[in-house]
Amino acid sequence: MTALDQPAVGRPGSKAMGKGVAGSLPLALRLARRELRGGLKGFRIFLACLTLGVAAIAGVGSVSEAMLQGLQRDGRSLLGGDMDLRLTHVEASAEQLAWLGERAEISTTSEMRAMARGLDEGSRRVLVELKAVDNLYPLYGAVELAPALDLDKALAQQDGVWGTVVDGNLLRRLEVELGELVQIGDTQYQVRAVLEREPDRTSRAFTLGPTFMVQQESLAATGLVQPGSLIRNHYRLRLDSQTSAAALRSDLTETFPEAGWRIRDTTQAAPGIGRFIDRLTLFLTLVGLTALLVGGVGVGNAVRSYLDGKTGTIATMKCLGAPGRLVFQIYMAQILALALVGIVIGVAIGALSPPAAQAVIGDALGWRAELAIYPVPLLTAAAFGILTAITFSLLPLARARAVPAASLFRDLITPAKALPDRSVLPALVFSGGLLAGLAVLTASDRMLAFYFVVGAIAALALFRLAAQAIISLSRRLPRSRRPGLRLAITNLHRPGAPTGSVVMSLGLGLTVLVAIALIEGNLSRQLQQSLPEEAPGFYFIDIQPDQVADFDSLVAGLPGITEVQRVPMLRGRISAVNGVSPRDMEIPADVQWIFRGDRGLTWMREPRAGDELTAGDWWPADYSGDPLVSLDNDVGQALGIGPGDKLSVNILGRDVEVTIANLRVIDWSNLTINFVMVFSPGLLEQAPQSHIATVKAEPEAEDGLEIAVTDRFINVSSIRVKEALEQVGQLMTHIATAVRAIAAVALAAGVLVLAGAVAAGHHRRVYDAVVLKVLGATRRVIAQAFLLEYGLLGLVTATIAAAIGSLAAYLVLTEIMGTPFVFMPQAVLTTALLATAITVAFGFAGTWRALGQKAAPLLRNE
Repeated sequence: MTALDQPAVGRPGSKAMGKGVAGSLPLALRLARRELRGGLKGFRIFLACLTLGVAAIAGVGSVSEAMLQGLQRDGRSLLGGDMDLRLTHVEASAEQLAWLGERAEISTTSEMRAMARGLDEGSRRVLVELKAVDNLYPLYGAVELAPALDLDKALAQQDGVWGTVVDGNLLRRLEVELGELVQIGDTQYQVRAVLEREPDRTSRAFTLGPTFMVQQESLAATGLVQPGSLIRNHYRLRLDSQTSAAALRSDLTETFPEAGWRIRDTTQAAPGIGRFIDRLTLFLTLVGLTALLVGGVGVGNAVRSYLDGKTGTIATMKCLGAPGRLVFQIYMAQILALALVGIVIGVAIGALSPPAAQAVIGDALGWRAELAIYPVPLLTAAAFGILTAITFSLLPLARARAVPAASLFRDLITPAKALPDRSVLPALVFSGGLLAGLAVLTASDRMLAFYFVVGAIAALALFRLAAQAIISLSRRLPRSRRPGLRLAITNLHRPGAPTGSVVMSLGLGLTVLVAIALIEGNLSRQLQQSLPEEAPGFYFIDIQPDQVADFDSLVAGLPGITEVQRVPMLRGRISAVNGVSPRDMEIPADVQWIFRGDRGLTWMREPRAGDELTAGDWWPADYSGDPLVSLDNDVGQALGIGPGDKLSVNILGRDVEVTIANLRVIDWSNLTINFVMVFSPGLLEQAPQSHIATVKAEPEAEDGLEIAVTDRFINVSSIRVKEALEQVGQLMTHIATAVRAIAAVALAAGVLVLAGAVAAGHHRRVYDAVVLKVLGATRRVIAQAFLLEYGLLGLVTATIAAAIGSLAAYLVLTEIMGTPFVFMPQAVLTTALLATAITVAFGFAGTWRALGQKAAPLLRNE
């Protein structure tokens, strides 16, 4: 038994009582239950903070799991088969099709981009995703059409005209009706139905246009399929119950090692979307953890406030011989019981989040979430909640345990400053370590979560130091001649002042808002301001080699053209690095996209103006030796390779080994033509290829440019960069809405803590107001003093939050996202005004209630 466990007052019988009750857990539980009968007064903020944080984490985790499970459940429909084999530029050989046909049922689909237009003179051109399907499509799932037609009949040739089904927005953009004709290349298609559901649409990468679905047999008549055309041929397989996807993949790779297949099964139906959900979930979970940490500050404040209200009870118990350990057990039992209530409520809200999210999202994703109760995210959220409650309650409880009874009686006038028992510090470190470890271990990106934990600890420490600095500075400021201002400054450092609670709780929430506002603002600025000024107006793709001279001549002769860039292009994928397959490499997350599929390739004799080499040299213009390649500097550094290292690149089904000649810096943000790999002349010159061009034009010349090119070259597709950026902008808007919603939870937690701090000091504020009124102060002076106090707190807190939030946004943008950072004062100013308004509003509410109290009853009680 420590000295703190001895009876506080050594009268006869007290020591015996101490021995009788010391460490008695049943007694502690019984006393805790009796105290809880008095209601939850003092613990409402505690419950609200804990519930809010747990609900945020449980909800984000449950919605994410429901979406991923739905993605996996509908994997066959989303993929289009049990397996999907994709070839770019080329078709599968007869030998390959025969081999596959012996082992599975095959459905063939071809996809490419094309220009659709009505038959009227001057009708608008629209880029579409042309999708040619066979009679077996889809192997899984169903196509839904309006009006309800059989897909084969809708696409069949009738009276010499092929049919098509299209996205509804294409009809509006082309200004055509059902039954009318639309031109694609050399062929006219009759629009027979609107495509309401396309089961495998989600498996495709980012699309630039609406779907235009046609019969496979009609594709040749369009004249669009030419050597080097960017066409993706998919071979979807339906396997029998005895054949596994893994076994077939192994046999296929062994039988046709250089085929160049991109092979996916149902576990990879929409890998890009799965990765996106994982990353968004991680980010939202970290914001939810911030809300829980803010709530943790509220938990600590609520416990301290509650124990302050129990000063007399605790002092009496100690005087009667109750040891500090018993006091600790009584109130820890109460805290854990109430924490369990808040956690259960938060977990229940999280469990109901998937149906709510599904009701909002509907079929926008292309699949429906799997609605169920997911125990792992719920248990994780509960663990976060209980660890938060324990971690932030230990210090107030340790203080109540350590302070002698006599000091507790004097606590209102002279707050005791006893140090917690040393035995509590290991427990605090242990519970805090468990909380940090849980955050890291449950995250999909543990390094990012680790940085978050370090940043959160640093932010808590900084805000605590800032609060102490405010208190210390307010003590040293010269006394103002204005009574209201003098009283406001004094209130910042008086005993029991809420300065520390307000700065820490509201500051954390505002830091998150500042960081998110700056991140979102910078990304939007790049999309809406910087990029359109520098980006080309059009991309023209699938220009055939024999059309290059005519294309250049046509574009050069059009008015309003300011810049043209054109390069040859074909597709290939990296199959090995220094003889090691990507499957056997540890690839950093930021360059994994290089290996996920085919990449654009080109060749050049001389570097372009502005190309910056960081290692190695460019080859001579007349070079004709073994193939060399210029590699993106970021990729080379991430993989630890450079000049002299070898890459194997699969081009048109053939693995070619090339030597890295140099590394060069690529600026992807300007949207000009850039390639991860640029080859030396020779090898690619002889391969089937097409050309890609970017054209900058005056705004008034863009429509004429698109019409002239697409009329002259029916196989050439134009991509309007502005429209593509608008799609990205819409996606960013949706993401920003979700992030702001979770960030609002963090702010709500901060507001709750602020409300708790105001409520905790209400009794003292009433007493101060009554005394001041008795001494002659007017309501106006008192109200002014209290409002100035909270106004100063709000401004100082906002300033600190702005600095820390700006630093966090800078690190996220520059170190994680790799984009430049621009400070946006309007976002920070808005946050400062918000912080001041919230703080003043709550301070005014507490002050107004205090001013309404009558002096006589309070003075008689005192």
